[in-house]
Amino acid sequence: MPKHKIDPNNWVKLYSDYLFNYTITRVSDREVAQDLISETFLAGLKSMKNFKGEASERTWLVSILKRKIIDHYRKINSNKGKAEVRMNYINDTDSEGDWLEERVADSNVKTAEDTLVNSELGGAIYDCLAKLPEKQADVFKMKTILGYGTETICNELDITASNLWVIIHRARTALAECMEENWFK
Repeated sequence: MPKHKIDPNNWVKLYSDYLFNYTITRVSDREVAQDLISETFLAGLKSMKNFKGEASERTWLVSILKRKIIDHYRKINSNKGKAEVRMNYINDTDSEGDWLEERVADSNVKTAEDTLVNSELGGAIYDCLAKLPEKQADVFKMKTILGYGTETICNELDITASNLWVIIHRARTALAECMEENWFK
């Protein structure tokens, strides 16, 4: 199998802006984003021998960066969701009683991967919404995202209820096609 040549000397010049834009939308902190990109470049240098050339250099670096972002959220959330420990005193009639330790998991905690996937999915949905005709996007947002009632939307946009449902159907169809092309591949 032939060795694929990559050139880390040009990574900062070629990919840092793209990687930064990718990262800042996921971590919303400039310093953290810069640190994650630095860690990505360092990890790339360490694993250059593993680059197979099956994807572009940028795609390979993005895949490393995704793992760094997930690790970042795991580290942040490492204390969240740890089992809560409750101590209960059980008084048994045959003995003096014992303290019993119970572990209770926090069911509301999302993993770093859940948070990242939700963030990426939300971004993909909004990107697809931006591609819709303005009226379709407005109707879809009002009905589906903002939860407005049919009558409110019809009065606001001066359309009939049947027109509203046609617009919603077209918006959903276009969004489904866009998501199929951009998210589910």
